[in-house]
Amino acid sequence: MKFPADTPVTAAKLEDLRARITRLGVRLDLVEESFVRSPGPGGQKVNKTSSAVFLRYPPLDLTVKCSRERSRALNRFLALRELVDEIEARVSPGTSERLKERERIRARKRRRGRRAGS
Repeated sequence: MKFPADTPVTAAKLEDLRARITRLGVRLDLVEESFVRSPGPGGQKVNKTSSAVFLRYPPLDLTVKCSRERSRALNRFLALRELVDEIEARVSPGTSERLKERERIRARKRRRGRRAGS
């Protein structure tokens, strides 16, 4: 897989993703990419094109499917970002923003539970 440089997102987001890939040592040549038809709403566009992106990273046995947008290019970027999030959660949990956000939500729920119970 090549890095999705033709994605309709800002250059800052692309550079952030590229930096995370480099920092984690993710080998993009090992990422297997396939395109499938998206389920759900979207009308004729979704029914005629294979815009959903399915990524597989065999070294860690991770798979990600993204069909959030109607655009294949944007779904490629979102799927790769999700895959990097999953790799970061496994390889470097201390730096994972996703794990930090989950912990913040858990702490908030614990505080709410203590307030409601008293």
